[in-house]
Amino acid sequence: MVDQPESPQQALPQSPDAGVPIEPSAKPPVDPAVARRQRMIVTALIVGGVVFIVLVVLIVFLLLQPGVPTEAIKNVFIIFLAIEMLIVGIAVVVLAVQVATLINLLQNEVRPMLESTNETINTLRGTTEFLSENLVEPIIQLNEYLASLKRMLELMGLMRK
Repeated sequence: MVDQPESPQQALPQSPDAGVPIEPSAKPPVDPAVARRQRMIVTALIVGGVVFIVLVVLIVFLLLQPGVPTEAIKNVFIIFLAIEMLIVGIAVVVLAVQVATLINLLQNEVRPMLESTNETINTLRGTTEFLSENLVEPIIQLNEYLASLKRMLELMGLMRK
């Protein structure tokens, strides 16, 4: 039968330093400065999101008014998108060069290291087999012979246990 703890505190693990039971669901203490900083970051993100949405709604409202030069705004936006696509294209080229460098590194440096390691492991495997056959097995056989000789001498009464 399983021993049941007499009180609920006995079921909880004890803290090694204070002897106080540790609650299984207790969260570790959080530094107040860290918690305050996290709250400020979340608040800033929420306020920034709300401001962004308000600006988008305001811009759309202003562009829908009659007499607004939407053609000029559209041209500026197209130029902005073209510059952005140029930057993205450059980033893709840099990424492709980095991938090519990584592939070159893997083929010319890592693969030879792996092959050398594999050769070393095979050599070690051969060495252990050689030692097992030529050193360990003869010692085991010698121990068997000595044990049988000892037992034979004990049975003959020439040697005591």
